[in-house]
This record gives sequence, structure tokens and C-alpha cells, in this order.
Amino acid sequence: MGNGKEEEKQECLHRVAIPPPKPFLESLAATVKETFFPDDPFHQFKGQPTRRRFLLGLQYFVPFVEWAPRYTFDSFKADLVSGITIASLAIPQGISYAKLANLPPVVGLYSSFVPPLVYAMLGSSRDLAVGTVAVPSLLIASILGKDVSPTQNTKEYVNLVLTATFFAGVLQAALGFLRLGFIVDFLSHATIVGFMGGAATVVCLQQLKGLLGLRHFTNNTDLVSVVISIASQVHSWKWESALLGCCFLFFLLLTRYFSKRKRVFFWVNAMAPLTSVILATLLVSLTHAENHGVQVIGRLSKGLNPLSVDDLAFRSPFLATAIKTGMITGIIALAEGVAVGRSFAIFKNYHIDGNKEMIAFGLMNIVGSCTSCYLTSGPFSRSAVNFNAGCKSAVSNIVMAVGIMITLLLLTPLFYHTPLVVLSSIIITAMLGLIDYQAAIHLWQIDKFDFLVCLASYVGVVFGSVETGLILAVALSLLRVFISIARPRTFELGNIPNSMIYRSVDQYPNAERVPAILILQIDSPIYFANSNYLRERISRWIYEEEDRIKATGESSLQYVILDLSPVGSIDTSGISILEEINRNIERKGLKLVLANPRSEVIKKLEKSKFIESIGQDWIYLTVGEAVSACNFALHCSWPNVNSVECDAGPDNNV
Repeated sequence: MGNGKEEEKQECLHRVAIPPPKPFLESLAATVKETFFPDDPFHQFKGQPTRRRFLLGLQYFVPFVEWAPRYTFDSFKADLVSGITIASLAIPQGISYAKLANLPPVVGLYSSFVPPLVYAMLGSSRDLAVGTVAVPSLLIASILGKDVSPTQNTKEYVNLVLTATFFAGVLQAALGFLRLGFIVDFLSHATIVGFMGGAATVVCLQQLKGLLGLRHFTNNTDLVSVVISIASQVHSWKWESALLGCCFLFFLLLTRYFSKRKRVFFWVNAMAPLTSVILATLLVSLTHAENHGVQVIGRLSKGLNPLSVDDLAFRSPFLATAIKTGMITGIIALAEGVAVGRSFAIFKNYHIDGNKEMIAFGLMNIVGSCTSCYLTSGPFSRSAVNFNAGCKSAVSNIVMAVGIMITLLLLTPLFYHTPLVVLSSIIITAMLGLIDYQAAIHLWQIDKFDFLVCLASYVGVVFGSVETGLILAVALSLLRVFISIARPRTFELGNIPNSMIYRSVDQYPNAERVPAILILQIDSPIYFANSNYLRERISRWIYEEEDRIKATGESSLQYVILDLSPVGSIDTSGISILEEINRNIERKGLKLVLANPRSEVIKKLEKSKFIESIGQDWIYLTVGEAVSACNFALHCSWPNVNSVECDAGPDNNV
């Protein structure tokens, strides 16, 4: 009779199931799929005929084929307006950023012609406007400029820039094809905020050369070098250039201010850069200001992009520098482009595929490097103008490219008298928008460590170099990841009154500790990196609980329950540590109890015979059931309790 009641008692508890074993290759395939194909892109091909599969594959890799048949004339009218608007911005920006990269200005126009056409075919974003980007332009100048002078060896320098662009494209496309886009995620939001702000500050400092009309300037980008360079050339400052630059800088900032205050002024702000270029060009041309210290662009090559396949410097002694430049700028441009595309996709409630975007960026930069273009991405400023102008699809990029084509064929001679100082004003205005101090304040309010990463990135860029700031910020971000892995959080749980819910006693002060039972939750996978720490931390929890019990006179500690709900995986080092923890607990005369081990964990514990060592009866589905079982065992061990009460089993409703 007693045995029957014991069986009844066991049946009322929910046993932890051990998943059936899977073949190794099947498990490996499932892991690879979850790692590299979380969106299951091949699902649409299942059960389809060969012809349909070919069409779906073409639509997957060339999104233009998918949406082009549904394209309407109304959408074209909207894209036409957007394309003309961003073309007016692309012309001065292209020239300005090429100057920032120490490239001939016409290369900036080339880079706004071919890459947008490639992206329009392959990209999945409707709002991204392709073009040159400020921060990668600065990186190119600062890294390559250390080895090759852009003024003394212009041809070699340009060839190395094209080569760096080629390798940036190869990296971007490879990340997309191999579905390794998660690597970009190592550039955290805090890192990007600090890095962009620091780079924008450095770019603004570099533009002081143009504003002051200086012909010689330091190649270093740090604040100290720039200040020394400016201070040592006081006698070379050109007041005419400074006055002209400050006037146009004021005009550009004023239009941006009003556009933020009232949406009706959006068009004024969008047209302001091109308007500034036209007015400044006319002013210099009429007054011959180039004879009074105002530097001008000079002659721009007329005609479309010349092929540059033969110019890629694969045999250059500086090939390693070009590869390094391509890797760094490729990652930065990719992170910015994907982030901008996703941001605008959220506004319009559609989805973009990050891996497709990487392939599109990679191929447009590979093609661009072969057609005299340097690195392009999806800059925020140009994309924001495209979005606000009401674009409907990537056709706006095609319209922009046509506008640039017309400029290259017919209008380049008109830029001869364009002053460099107005380009500096345009760059400074754009860069001030990248110094997001409000985001930094938000980081300080939410997460002090993220703010530290942001600050380190900013200080590293401004006082060191662009590479220093980037490396410092990424290193701090990775350090945080390693700390969270190596030092996972553990919590003591207590019972929420009048419930079977157990939560952290720190988070819920009203949670009550269970007499004679210590309940701990491990909030991390258990790996070799944190296993020793967990052993020591659990040991400390035990003796701290024993000290607390002695001080309060409560019932002595009998059971230690480990809630493994958050533990998604465990390795052999983790299993060894659990075995050691169990031995240490047994030496103290206590009993180890496990609650809710996950699928991967319970499989490994079963294979390692750990379950046999603690007993199958001491593994429970919930903390509540584990506590009930422990209380039942304690109840049975009391001296004045009869066997009938014990045979009744634990009451799981308590």
C-alpha cells in the first residue's frame, strides 16, 4: 500500500524529459542553419518546379526583377523628384568628399554615377541613396596618405585608393555570400555614436585648412597636430577665404535650422549645398577672387567614367596598406549603410535583408573600383533627403545617376571657379549633424559602460587617430562581452507570497526565503570561461546563507536548488564544475537539486552520468516543484511525523 502511494506521489510531479538523441550530422546541420540561415531563405524554393526556382533565385539575388513588374507611373513621378533632389546634393557632396579623401574632385562625381546604378539593381532598400561617405573618405586619406603622398605621387595614390575600394567590395560581398553579417554587430551602437562624433570632429578640424586658405597642412588628424599646424601658419591665413567660408557656413546652418523647425523649409535645406556652389562659383568668377588667396577647384575632366581595371595596384609595394584600408573602410561603410537602410525601412514598415545589402554594397564597390570610383555606401544625409523627398523605390538612385551623367558630359567646365572654401563649408555642415551629443547623454542615463565606450571612441579618434579610436572602442565592447561571459550573474530566489512564483530577492524585496533551502539562479551558459567563477560564487552563496541562518536562528540549511532555466548550454568544463559543486555540497551534508535544465543541458548531463550521481529524483521541471519536494523530505525527517503523512506525498499546490 505504501509503495502504491509512493508511485502516486512520483506521478504528480512533472519529470524533466531527456530529448531523444539525434545523429551528429543532423545536429550539425541544424546548428549551421540556425547560425547562418536564421531567416531560412531557401524555404520559398521547396516544392517548386525548376523554372519557378530559377525565377525565385533571380528575384532573391536581383531584387529589381521582383519589384520592377509592379512599378507604377505614380511611383516614377515621386522617384523623379527625389532623384533630382539628391542629384543636386550629390554633386557638391561628391566633389567635397573626394577632396576630403585627397582625390581629384571628378572622382567624387564618378562615384555618384556607376555605384547607384548597380545598387538600384541589387539593393533591397527603397530609401537608401548611394554615394561617397565622409568618414571612410577621411580614413582613406589618413591611412594611405602616410605611405604615399597624394600631391607628389597622385597617380599612385589614386590607384591605391581604387585598389582599397576593390578589397572593401570583396570583403563586403564575401560577408554577404557567407552570411557573416553578424560580424558588423561587433560595432555596437555606443561605438558608432562615439566614432562618428569623433570622426566628424576630426573632419571639421581638417576643413580649417580650406576655410583659412592654407596650402600646407599636417597629415595627422589628431587635435594637437591640427592646432599646432594652424597656429604655426598665422601669417598665411587668408581673410578673404575665411570671410567667404564663414558666410556660406552661416547660410547652410541657417537653412538646416529652419528645415528642422518647419518641414516646409525642407526643400530649401536640400538645395542649399548646390545653391552655395553656384553662388560661390559666380562670385569668384566675377570678382577673380582666385587672385586674392581664394583657392578654386580648377579644371575637371569632361566625360563619363574611364575604365580603371588596369590601374588596380595588385603589384604595388603598398598593397598591404591598401588591403588594410579596404578592410577598415569596408566595415565602417557597411555598418553605416546597413544601419541607415534599416532605420528608414522601419519608418515605412518594410524589411531589408542585411546579407543582400552586403552583397549589393560589395558588388557596387567592386564594379566601382573598375570604373574609376572610390568607396561608396548609403550616407545618412543623402538618404534622409531621399526619404523626405518622397522616394518610392531605388529608381531615385537611377535618376540621380542620370543627373550626374549629364553633369559629367556637359557641366564640368562650369565648376572651374568653384572655391574650395565652399566645399569645406558644406563638409562642416554635414559633419556637425553626425556629432550626436543627445545620443551620448542618453547612453549616460541608460548605461554608464556604454557611455564609457562612446567616450573612449570619441577621445581616441580626436586625440589619437581614427584607427586608434576604432580599435579602442571595439576592444572595450569586446571586453564587456568577455566580462559578461566570464562573470555571469547569479541570483538568490525567493517565493512571491501567495504564489508558486520564485524571483530574485534583490528585484522583489517582498520575496520570501524558504527555510532550510537556498535557491540560486545562474543567468548564463556554463562554459570553461566562467565555470571556476561559478564554483567559487556558489560556494560563497552557501557560506553567506549559513552565516545568515546562524545570525537569525532559523532552520539549518539542508538543500541547494540551482535554477538552470537561463542556462542554454554547457560544455565539459561546466559539467566538471557541477560535479565538483555537488561533491562540495555533499561534504557539507547538503543536497543539490536541479530545476528546469534545458534541452542541450539535460542531454549532456545524462551522457556524462551526472544525473546518476545526484539522482533522477532530484531534478524537477520548476523551482516550485523542487521546493515542494524538498519541503516534503524535510517534513518526513521531523521526529514526530507519522508515516501516513509522509506517504501522502508533497502538496504541489502550496
